[in-house]
Amino acid sequence: MADNRMLKFVTLPQAMPPKRQAETRVHDFDEIYEAFVQPAAEAQAGRCSQCGVPFCQVHCPLSNNIPDWLKLTAEGRLQEAYELSQATNNMPEVCGRICPQDRLCEGNCVIEKGFDSVTIGSVEKFLTDTAWDKGWVKPRLPKAELGQSVGIIGAGPGGLAAAEQLRAKGYEVHVYDRYDRVGGLLIYGIPNFKLEKDVVGRRTALLKAAGVVFHMDVDVGRTLSLSTLRERHDALVIATGVYKARDIALPGARLDGVVPALTFLTASNRTGLGDQVAEFASGALDAKDKHVVVVGGGDTAMDCVRTAMRQGAKSVKCLYRRDRENMPGSLREVKHAEEEGVEFVWLSAPQAFLGKRSITGVRAIHMRLGAPDSSGRQAPEPVEGSSFTVPCDLAIKALGFDPEDLPTLFDEPSLGVSKWGTVRVDHKTLMTNLEGVFAAGDIVRGASLVVWAIRDGRDAAESMHAYLRAKASAQLAGAAE
Repeated sequence: MADNRMLKFVTLPQAMPPKRQAETRVHDFDEIYEAFVQPAAEAQAGRCSQCGVPFCQVHCPLSNNIPDWLKLTAEGRLQEAYELSQATNNMPEVCGRICPQDRLCEGNCVIEKGFDSVTIGSVEKFLTDTAWDKGWVKPRLPKAELGQSVGIIGAGPGGLAAAEQLRAKGYEVHVYDRYDRVGGLLIYGIPNFKLEKDVVGRRTALLKAAGVVFHMDVDVGRTLSLSTLRERHDALVIATGVYKARDIALPGARLDGVVPALTFLTASNRTGLGDQVAEFASGALDAKDKHVVVVGGGDTAMDCVRTAMRQGAKSVKCLYRRDRENMPGSLREVKHAEEEGVEFVWLSAPQAFLGKRSITGVRAIHMRLGAPDSSGRQAPEPVEGSSFTVPCDLAIKALGFDPEDLPTLFDEPSLGVSKWGTVRVDHKTLMTNLEGVFAAGDIVRGASLVVWAIRDGRDAAESMHAYLRAKASAQLAGAAE
């Protein structure tokens, strides 16, 4: 039995699982961390201080009961720890891999200063991978069928979380997605070195075993209308995410070789899955032997620079208009990228993409941080006369995502949208202005984290359950009269 004493942070240093050397890992798309062995995971979990107000839990969008499952892990009670972990999280193996823990749970650990935080994400990944290996992960089958049908538009993390919650309650659940594989962003947006696709595949198989029905290659609004789905099901959840790339109005933005981030990442992921991607095969979306410039500083930009390195780029530079301390992406990801040979050009912004037909360079300008903007962050200002040119064969715009024109997209003009173009909902119930139609995830809150999509999917499922139970009760009362 493992030593069950906690508070080991005073004697035991922070430790991550072994990380593969950068010169090795840039030649493949495998995950960069090896697995924790059980004694190391138990020892790291034992560093938890078991504080009275667990800030790690407070700053977790799912309110995961982190201190308790860390204590169970430290005591070697792994199955109990897993059961507690998955009680609030439909995809702990995914969150353990891709959550920006340095900005969420680990970044708010009370022992962080001077002792470094517990590596919560790595322990979470270890727990869930162990549960899969041991056969502890089972489909959540309903105790009874309720006789009502729900439709979910979008097979990404928010839609899948809602599907599992609703199926467990006894609803007939149908998930519709425009793509040919289940997972959405998890499959086509996030590279393998952060999230190997079989991790998503086994979760999909689990949902199918629970009775969730998937309808792929269904583009709601084009191949199937929202009104048809409303007639087919007792209630709907819209959980499509946001995929429209934010553009940048600069000279040369339409040159060959200037591409949106998701277009680049999707081509890479599809190729890795064995699909034939014409633009990748032709070299248009392949970074091999090219000088690559990525514009942006979020997690998507980090995915792009690290993917380009693995494709064999001659050089990869990331232009970001603020400095390292003010970038929105995970600093842990920045460190990985720097280890792998990416050059960050901080405090710089593009002015133009250069070239006649195809891009040959990016003209940029140095920036400085001035007065705070409306969000409280220092606003970047150009430094006059500081322009410079970066040679470039492939420029990737990683500037974030916006929703598409939703009423047009879903062929439902009456669907209410916010001033930001997202679906407008009652934030207490997550129901839209359409009776029985709920919405969750990025399509409501704008581009955000996978963990928030899971939280929103769970909340939408609870609200839908309350709505459908009330609807069923009203129908029974009406029939009795």
